[in-house]
Amino acid sequence: MSPPERRRQPWLRAGLNLLTTYLPLLLMLLLALGTWWLVKNSPQPPGPAAPSSVRTEPDYTMTGFAVERFDAEGKLMLRLEGAVMHHYPTTDRIEIEDVRIRAISPQGRVTLAQAQKALATGDGSEVQLLGKAEVTSADTRGTPLVMKGEFLHAFLLTERVLSNRPVVVVHGNTELRAAGLVYDHPSQKLDLNGPTRLTLAPRGRAP
Repeated sequence: MSPPERRRQPWLRAGLNLLTTYLPLLLMLLLALGTWWLVKNSPQPPGPAAPSSVRTEPDYTMTGFAVERFDAEGKLMLRLEGAVMHHYPTTDRIEIEDVRIRAISPQGRVTLAQAQKALATGDGSEVQLLGKAEVTSADTRGTPLVMKGEFLHAFLLTERVLSNRPVVVVHGNTELRAAGLVYDHPSQKLDLNGPTRLTLAPRGRAP
Protein backbone atom coordinates (compact mmCIF):
# COMPACT_ATOMS: atom_id res chain seq x y z
CA MET A 1 0.00 0.00 0.00
CA SER A 2 1.32 3.41 -0.98
CA PRO A 3 1.85 6.13 1.67
CA PRO A 4 -1.06 8.37 0.42
CA GLU A 5 -3.53 5.50 0.76
CA ARG A 6 -2.35 4.83 4.31
CA ARG A 7 -2.96 8.49 5.24
CA ARG A 8 -6.54 8.48 3.80
CA GLN A 9 -7.66 5.25 5.50
CA PRO A 10 -7.85 6.59 9.14
CA TRP A 11 -10.04 9.54 8.01
CA LEU A 12 -12.41 7.26 6.11
CA ARG A 13 -12.70 4.88 9.03
CA ALA A 14 -13.33 7.78 11.42
CA GLY A 15 -16.10 9.08 9.14
CA LEU A 16 -17.76 5.67 8.98
CA ASN A 17 -17.59 5.40 12.77
CA LEU A 18 -19.26 8.80 13.21
CA LEU A 19 -21.99 7.93 10.71
CA THR A 20 -22.67 4.64 12.47
CA THR A 21 -22.84 6.35 15.86
CA TYR A 22 -25.20 9.20 14.94
CA LEU A 23 -27.34 7.45 12.29
CA PRO A 24 -30.12 6.39 14.78
CA LEU A 25 -30.29 9.95 16.11
CA LEU A 26 -30.57 11.37 12.59
CA LEU A 27 -33.33 8.90 11.74
CA MET A 28 -35.27 9.86 14.89
CA LEU A 29 -34.91 13.55 14.02
CA LEU A 30 -36.19 12.97 10.49
CA LEU A 31 -39.13 10.98 11.88
CA ALA A 32 -40.03 13.77 14.32
CA LEU A 33 -39.87 16.39 11.56
CA GLY A 34 -42.10 14.25 9.34
CA THR A 35 -44.67 13.80 12.13
CA TRP A 36 -44.71 17.55 12.84
CA TRP A 37 -45.24 18.31 9.16
CA LEU A 38 -48.15 15.85 8.92
CA VAL A 39 -49.86 17.28 12.00
CA LYS A 40 -49.47 20.86 10.81
CA ASN A 41 -50.77 20.16 7.32
CA SER A 42 -53.57 17.73 8.17
CA PRO A 43 -57.12 19.12 7.83
CA GLN A 44 -58.61 20.12 11.20
CA PRO A 45 -61.95 18.63 12.30
CA PRO A 46 -64.81 21.11 12.38
CA GLY A 47 -65.36 22.79 15.76
CA PRO A 48 -68.53 22.35 17.77
CA ALA A 49 -71.57 23.94 16.19
CA ALA A 50 -72.76 27.14 17.76
CA PRO A 51 -75.80 26.52 19.94
CA SER A 52 -79.02 27.57 18.30
CA SER A 53 -80.84 30.41 19.99
CA VAL A 54 -83.72 29.39 22.25
CA ARG A 55 -87.02 30.41 20.81
CA THR A 56 -88.88 32.73 23.16
CA GLU A 57 -91.64 33.81 20.80
CA PRO A 58 -94.98 31.95 20.70
CA ASP A 59 -95.41 29.50 17.83
CA TYR A 60 -99.13 30.22 17.56
CA THR A 61 -101.74 32.63 18.89
CA MET A 62 -105.53 32.33 19.09
CA THR A 63 -108.11 35.02 19.79
CA GLY A 64 -111.65 34.59 21.05
CA PHE A 65 -110.97 30.90 21.49
CA ALA A 66 -112.52 27.94 23.31
CA VAL A 67 -110.61 24.66 23.74
CA GLU A 68 -112.17 21.46 25.09
CA ARG A 69 -110.64 18.19 26.27
CA PHE A 70 -112.49 14.88 26.53
CA ASP A 71 -111.68 11.57 28.22
CA ALA A 72 -111.46 8.19 26.47
CA GLU A 73 -115.23 7.77 26.75
CA GLY A 74 -115.96 11.13 25.17
CA LYS A 75 -116.92 12.93 28.39
CA LEU A 76 -115.94 16.57 28.76
CA MET A 77 -113.01 17.02 31.17
CA LEU A 78 -111.89 20.61 30.60
CA ARG A 79 -113.00 23.72 28.77
CA LEU A 80 -110.69 26.72 28.40
CA GLU A 81 -111.95 30.04 27.08
CA GLY A 82 -110.21 33.36 26.73
CA ALA A 83 -109.71 36.53 24.76
CA VAL A 84 -106.14 35.72 23.60
CA MET A 85 -103.93 32.65 23.97
CA HIS A 86 -100.21 32.35 23.21
CA HIS A 87 -98.40 28.99 23.11
CA TYR A 88 -94.66 28.85 23.85
CA PRO A 89 -93.05 25.69 22.38
CA THR A 90 -89.81 25.71 24.42
CA THR A 91 -91.71 25.16 27.69
CA ASP A 92 -95.04 23.89 26.32
CA ARG A 93 -96.77 26.64 28.28
CA ILE A 94 -99.77 28.70 27.34
CA GLU A 95 -100.56 32.28 28.35
CA ILE A 96 -104.21 33.31 28.35
CA GLU A 97 -105.80 36.71 28.78
CA ASP A 98 -109.30 37.04 30.30
CA VAL A 99 -109.44 33.32 31.04
CA ARG A 100 -112.46 31.24 32.03
CA ILE A 101 -112.14 27.55 32.94
CA ARG A 102 -114.60 24.74 33.58
CA ALA A 103 -113.07 21.48 34.85
CA ILE A 104 -115.05 18.30 35.53
CA SER A 105 -113.60 15.49 37.64
CA PRO A 106 -114.22 11.77 36.87
CA GLN A 107 -116.73 11.85 39.76
CA GLY A 108 -118.62 14.68 38.11
CA ARG A 109 -117.44 17.48 40.43
CA VAL A 110 -117.28 20.85 38.68
CA THR A 111 -114.61 23.48 39.33
CA LEU A 112 -114.91 26.95 37.79
CA ALA A 113 -112.06 29.44 37.53
CA GLN A 114 -111.46 32.86 36.03
CA ALA A 115 -108.84 35.61 36.07
CA GLN A 116 -107.44 38.49 34.08
CA LYS A 117 -104.49 36.33 33.05
CA ALA A 118 -103.41 32.70 33.32
CA LEU A 119 -100.19 30.76 32.84
CA ALA A 120 -100.96 27.09 32.20
CA THR A 121 -99.33 23.84 31.15
CA GLY A 122 -99.95 22.71 27.58
CA ASP A 123 -102.66 20.25 28.66
CA GLY A 124 -104.32 22.79 30.97
CA SER A 125 -103.99 20.57 34.05
CA GLU A 126 -102.06 23.22 36.04
CA VAL A 127 -103.03 26.89 35.93
CA GLN A 128 -101.63 29.97 37.65
CA LEU A 129 -104.38 32.59 37.84
CA LEU A 130 -103.24 36.23 38.04
CA GLY A 131 -105.30 39.35 38.64
CA LYS A 132 -108.82 39.15 40.13
CA ALA A 133 -108.46 35.38 40.31
CA GLU A 134 -111.44 33.32 41.40
CA VAL A 135 -111.98 29.58 41.82
CA THR A 136 -115.40 28.15 42.67
CA SER A 137 -115.92 24.66 44.00
CA ALA A 138 -118.62 23.09 46.19
CA ASP A 139 -118.83 21.08 49.38
CA THR A 140 -120.53 17.69 49.74
CA ARG A 141 -123.92 19.42 50.17
CA GLY A 142 -123.45 21.45 47.03
CA THR A 143 -122.81 24.75 48.81
CA PRO A 144 -120.44 26.89 46.71
CA LEU A 145 -116.94 27.53 48.04
CA VAL A 146 -115.44 30.58 46.37
CA MET A 147 -111.74 31.47 46.66
CA LYS A 148 -110.59 34.92 45.53
CA GLY A 149 -107.24 36.69 45.32
CA GLU A 150 -104.67 38.29 43.06
CA PHE A 151 -102.93 34.92 42.72
CA LEU A 152 -104.34 31.38 42.83
CA HIS A 153 -102.51 28.24 41.69
CA ALA A 154 -105.02 25.61 40.58
CA PHE A 155 -104.24 21.93 39.91
CA LEU A 156 -107.31 20.86 37.98
CA LEU A 157 -106.64 17.11 37.76
CA THR A 158 -106.02 16.68 41.50
CA GLU A 159 -108.54 19.44 42.40
CA ARG A 160 -106.18 21.43 44.61
CA VAL A 161 -105.77 25.19 44.97
CA LEU A 162 -102.76 26.93 46.54
CA SER A 163 -101.86 30.55 47.22
CA ASN A 164 -99.10 32.34 49.14
CA ARG A 165 -100.80 35.72 48.81
CA PRO A 166 -103.82 37.28 50.55
CA VAL A 167 -107.07 35.47 49.79
CA VAL A 168 -110.77 35.72 50.51
CA VAL A 169 -112.83 32.54 50.93
CA VAL A 170 -116.62 32.71 50.83
CA HIS A 171 -118.65 29.68 51.94
CA GLY A 172 -122.36 30.23 52.43
CA ASN A 173 -122.74 33.10 54.91
CA THR A 174 -119.11 32.92 56.03
CA GLU A 175 -116.26 35.04 54.70
CA LEU A 176 -112.66 34.25 55.61
CA ARG A 177 -109.62 36.41 54.92
CA ALA A 178 -106.10 35.01 55.23
CA ALA A 179 -102.50 35.42 54.03
CA GLY A 180 -102.68 32.25 51.94
CA LEU A 181 -104.41 28.90 51.62
CA VAL A 182 -104.14 25.24 50.68
CA TYR A 183 -107.39 23.64 49.53
CA ASP A 184 -107.87 19.96 48.69
CA HIS A 185 -111.27 19.39 47.12
CA PRO A 186 -111.51 15.56 47.28
CA SER A 187 -110.93 15.60 51.06
CA GLN A 188 -112.85 18.89 51.53
CA LYS A 189 -109.89 20.20 53.55
CA LEU A 190 -109.10 23.91 53.70
CA ASP A 191 -105.96 25.21 55.45
CA LEU A 192 -105.56 28.97 55.89
CA ASN A 193 -102.15 30.57 56.45
CA GLY A 194 -101.19 33.59 58.50
CA PRO A 195 -103.57 35.90 60.35
CA THR A 196 -107.19 34.97 59.59
CA ARG A 197 -110.30 37.09 59.91
CA LEU A 198 -113.77 35.57 60.00
CA THR A 199 -116.95 37.42 59.06
CA LEU A 200 -120.43 35.94 59.50
CA ALA A 201 -123.16 37.56 57.43
CA PRO A 202 -126.84 37.42 58.43
CA ARG A 203 -128.65 34.48 56.92
CA GLY A 204 -130.18 35.17 53.56
CA ARG A 205 -127.61 37.88 52.72
CA ALA A 206 -124.25 37.32 51.09
CA PRO A 207 -121.24 38.84 52.89
